[in-house]
Amino acid sequence: MKSVRFIMQNAALASLPKHIDHFSKFSPSPLSMKQFIDFGSINACEKTSFVFLRQELPVRLSNIMKEINLLPDKLLTTPSVQMVQRWYIQSLMEILEFLDKNPDDQQILGDFADALVTIRNRHNDVVPTMAQGVMEYKEVFPQDVVTNQNIQYFLDRFYMSRISIRMLINQHTLVFNGTTNPAHPTTIGSIEPHCQVGEVVQDAFHSAKMLCDQYYLRSPDLLLQEMNHKKTSHPISIVYVPSHLYHMLFELFKNAMRATIETHENKNNLPPIKALVSLGGEDMSIKVSDVGGGVPFRKIENLFSYMYSTAPTPQIGEHTRTPLAGFGYGLPISRLYAKYFQGDLQLYSMEGYGTDAVIYLKALSTDSVERLPVYNKTALKNYKICQEADDWCVPSKEPLDLRKYRVA
Repeated sequence: MKSVRFIMQNAALASLPKHIDHFSKFSPSPLSMKQFIDFGSINACEKTSFVFLRQELPVRLSNIMKEINLLPDKLLTTPSVQMVQRWYIQSLMEILEFLDKNPDDQQILGDFADALVTIRNRHNDVVPTMAQGVMEYKEVFPQDVVTNQNIQYFLDRFYMSRISIRMLINQHTLVFNGTTNPAHPTTIGSIEPHCQVGEVVQDAFHSAKMLCDQYYLRSPDLLLQEMNHKKTSHPISIVYVPSHLYHMLFELFKNAMRATIETHENKNNLPPIKALVSLGGEDMSIKVSDVGGGVPFRKIENLFSYMYSTAPTPQIGEHTRTPLAGFGYGLPISRLYAKYFQGDLQLYSMEGYGTDAVIYLKALSTDSVERLPVYNKTALKNYKICQEADDWCVPSKEPLDLRKYRVA
């Protein structure tokens, strides 16, 4: 029996490149927040979801798997990146097993849900493992601008794809597992139709505050304000995924607390961190402001780079690292969560004073549509960027010595 299973697995593995080529020719189908909500609450049908996911998940997986192979060979050969590739191959093979299965069979639907949970758990450590692969690459090979741009471009798309795949898996498994979360009875899958933004802000702040207190033995306070264009007294709420919003805010509060304490370490009183939530007709914005000394303008974009971190590089499984720092992936990943539903995350800093971080989200669920990477000729061109001469003068690090040009 084991030998038969082994032969079947080898046959499936041999045909996998054909499946990847086939599914990567299709573009992913982005869904809006309203579609997620309507399907989960009104039109929920496990069979329909099964038929959609067994086609859509291979498309999203194959699109990004084609791009993995476009990475520099030196990065692809690192043990961590090879491990991530094996996870993706295994997950795609497991989903492909359901392509010809009968959607009317309840046992098949149950097996599919179990397979999705297995896949989700397998990919839990994709972010730190891929980050470890980049660190392994940086430690051995010299850096160049073009390669760094390619890696940045890929990782933005790779992690965005991962967010979208987990979103689909979570919606299916949470909507059809037959239970509800007592703490959040109105939640539809992972989406809260009336997400109280102020509550998530408070939760994220207190979690960051606990970490800050553990490490620095003190922490700044929070001043929270809400501005609603509807002029109502009700707290601001939107249709959103609370865990996504929490992730972004937790990262911003960690950074703000670290900057505040290190800037005012010799002072008895710390300036508070301010959070302003504003709901307009089109956008819902959250501004987190600190008086933590700010960042030089030229370094702002570095904060969103996967190749740059201001903190010591941790190792996977290391428990002694500073709780307010890590791989340096916090901000870039948080920005992807914001962009996933057509929002954004931007930093505005004044060196010598402090930083404002603003999260922009869509106020309407119909405007909140998945932003998904697609593998096509345009994507290919981005991996073939070559280093060209700059068409602007690059200033020398040393001032020009005009004495060399004295008239005789």
